[in-house]
Amino acid sequence: MTRVQTGYRTGYAVGAVVIAVLALSLGDAIIKATGLDLPLWQMYILRSALVLPPLWLLAWRNGFRPFGSLFWVVIRSILLVTMWLSYYSALPLMPLSLAAAAYYTSPILITVVAAVLACRWPAPRVLFAILLGFVGVVLILRPDASGFDLATLRPLMAAFLYACAMVLTARKCREDDPVALALALNIAFAVAGAGLGLFSGQEGSFIFGPWQRLDLRLIGVVAALAAVILIGSVGAAIAYQNGPPATVATFDYSYLAFSLIWGAIFFGERPSALSLAGILVIVVAGFLSLPRSEKQE
Repeated sequence: MTRVQTGYRTGYAVGAVVIAVLALSLGDAIIKATGLDLPLWQMYILRSALVLPPLWLLAWRNGFRPFGSLFWVVIRSILLVTMWLSYYSALPLMPLSLAAAAYYTSPILITVVAAVLACRWPAPRVLFAILLGFVGVVLILRPDASGFDLATLRPLMAAFLYACAMVLTARKCREDDPVALALALNIAFAVAGAGLGLFSGQEGSFIFGPWQRLDLRLIGVVAALAAVILIGSVGAAIAYQNGPPATVATFDYSYLAFSLIWGAIFFGERPSALSLAGILVIVVAGFLSLPRSEKQE
């Protein structure tokens, strides 16, 4: 009989991660719908400029206290910033479906990293749920393997970095205020943007392109993306602080289901039968990953 680990609020964590990925998937849809052409370094700076003031206010109202371990908070922020750089830098070099399929190995990697650090594998049911969720990803994305090249290693590296960051959140930053964690992350984004900006001016470069003049449309888009990263960064921190990493990771797959919904709303894209089957598989995998009571186990 296996006991459910105490101290977790699994339902709360699942709700937080679903809200987080809903927001982040909406942000991707906004970028696609508006044809945003800001270089990545400029986006980091502008988005952080809008996100940091409300995060400072929220942290202050929550009675901001020193981090349990500033070292681990800094490492977490570096991992996440590097993760996004790895993923975004791969997009111009490979099909989006292949990049996304490679990146969504992250729930499996979260389970592996957590198990290695704990020296204990999760229940076979949870492992099956993670693998089943990845099957759902493949059904939705149907990546074209003919597009494989070394660029695939970048989203795989992003998946590994994300896995490390989320397991670190669960093990080392669990007692830290999630708003403060989001504040630290967005400070890291601003610093990274300023650093990348030192190498800017390369025409046509997604990361190092020249500074773009802002108009009301771009300001509105950046404001929307700032709201998205605010919800997403706080939600992800709350989720992995309060739930078993393997279970929360399974619900990370819901990002793809939301992407299909935004595609239908914004672009009139109708999901295929295989895509709908993939959504169903992901939902089933999520419920399978939920911890059972002692009597059930």
